[in-house]
Amino acid sequence: MDLAVAASTVAGRGRHAFHLLGTSMKKLALLVLVISISLHGLTAQSVTSLLKGGTQPQEPTSASADPLGRNTPSGTVLGFLQSAQAGNYKTAADYLQMTAARRQSQGADLAEKLKVLMDRTFVGSLRRLSTTSEGNPESGAPDQQTIGMFSNGDPDVPVVLVPAGNPNSGKIWLFSSETLSKVPELYDNLEAHQVENKLPQSLVRNVFLGMPLWQWLALFAAIPLALAIGWAVVLLLAIPRRLWLKFRHRPNLHSYSRMSRPLLVIFSALTHRVIGAYLRLPLLPRVYYYRIIGVLVSIGFFWFLLHAAGLTMQRMRMRAVSAGRTGTGTLMALGERLIKALVVIVAILATLGILGFNLTTVLAGLGIGGIAIAFAAQKTLENLFGGISVLADEVIRVGDFCRFGDRVGNVEDISLRSTRIRTLERTELSIPNGALATMNIENFTRRDKFLFNPTLVMRSETSADQLRYLLAEIRRLLYEHPKVESDSARIRFASFDNSALSLEIFSYILTREMGEFAAIREDVLLRIMDIVEKSGCGFAAPSQTIYITRDSGLHREKSQAAEQQVQQWRDQNKLPFPDFASADKAAFRGSIVYPQPESAIGKNQQLP
Repeated sequence: MDLAVAASTVAGRGRHAFHLLGTSMKKLALLVLVISISLHGLTAQSVTSLLKGGTQPQEPTSASADPLGRNTPSGTVLGFLQSAQAGNYKTAADYLQMTAARRQSQGADLAEKLKVLMDRTFVGSLRRLSTTSEGNPESGAPDQQTIGMFSNGDPDVPVVLVPAGNPNSGKIWLFSSETLSKVPELYDNLEAHQVENKLPQSLVRNVFLGMPLWQWLALFAAIPLALAIGWAVVLLLAIPRRLWLKFRHRPNLHSYSRMSRPLLVIFSALTHRVIGAYLRLPLLPRVYYYRIIGVLVSIGFFWFLLHAAGLTMQRMRMRAVSAGRTGTGTLMALGERLIKALVVIVAILATLGILGFNLTTVLAGLGIGGIAIAFAAQKTLENLFGGISVLADEVIRVGDFCRFGDRVGNVEDISLRSTRIRTLERTELSIPNGALATMNIENFTRRDKFLFNPTLVMRSETSADQLRYLLAEIRRLLYEHPKVESDSARIRFASFDNSALSLEIFSYILTREMGEFAAIREDVLLRIMDIVEKSGCGFAAPSQTIYITRDSGLHREKSQAAEQQVQQWRDQNKLPFPDFASADKAAFRGSIVYPQPESAIGKNQQLP
């Protein structure tokens, strides 16, 4: 059943593929034609620069005196191919090692046959030809250079260049007489197996851009065939993917359709390259053709990398956001842009390398330009890396309430250059990420509880037993309240202040919401006021009190009741100092009803 479903899917995709073949064939054919015409229009000097790869030193000016460019092995081979391709076989004969009389009588004919052999049977790399007058020591002895082979029989015949003296130009390189002696026999053997003998002569004799018309027609006819084969390979690769997703019970996302286009370009170009190998293109057009195929494969490969990187980073960003790591999600978006930019830069450099440009000069220029840009955009880069560090560490997130230096506010946006804060005054504060990375940031949103740390200032005439009563009752209140962390709660008699006695409370309120904390703090303070009133003492005023009336200043009856309670604790050996007993604290925990029964919001309702 799975195979049937996969087969039906392949059939559907196949119908869509043939719909695309028409437009794709036209675009690819136009691209091939434009690139071919552009490459053929290069001058002899530019072609030499492209083929030599720029890896060897330039020849001095004195060695460039030969008008035919025969001072180097590369100049000899390219000059011969260009002259012969233009049909100027008399000039092409000047690149051959023979006597002047033989060159006059047989040079043109021999040059034409050598050109045919170079086009049909030559095996070697023109890019490895030496561009110096001394030649390449790795290609043979100092007095000769082997540049490749004629592969048209058994054994192969080496193609050798030899140096020769010229009274006008100095040292020049020529096709050796030993190689030329094998040309007629190799040519006759090639003629016996020529495909052109079975084709209309109009297609063989008429030449366009260095190639017969029949080869042009064969190349263009191979385009739809290559596209069809490439699309079939893409569809076959989709079948195991669909079966795997169905086996793992995963949804079939349409991401593969985006990946199939670059794969179609790669497989179609490679298929066309295989077909083109059987056409035996002329040597120079073959070089251009291979470069076009290389550029297409490079475009398809880096196009595929762009889609793969984008899909991977998007999935990682979605996982980070779903897990609550919004900073990591934002960092993934930045990483996706940087990876895509890097892929594009590498693609451009790879394309230039395939076309034969000197990448050493390009990379050196990029390095110098990068240093200049780094100095000019120092602040921008500082903010960029600052934003990366803030997002990577997840110090703050969008929506957090934080303190930045002496300003507080909510984080509204974290971009690559700056972070925007909405202050309590409702103004918008923009902080560069470079400064933010070095700033002390206090994040209020991430605290797990609130500190409750008031100081109670009691009147100086409060007795010691009254203080004991206050300390015990307030301590019991902290233990009993369900919203106060009882394990860390404490109240202590701290100091004698001027005309006052200080009691310090240290505890935590178990909430993360500021509004709920304010309500709980209010409730605890009101309960403390009730305890202070019940003890018969009062809070100290910030100034001295002079009593000029008959009022004693303290409520005598309540003071006596508090003292009696403390005395009762003494008699029962339950004086809660320095603390309550562990069993009493366990019994106290959560015994207070909060909110109070008479509260308007009720016991089971949430605080605003």
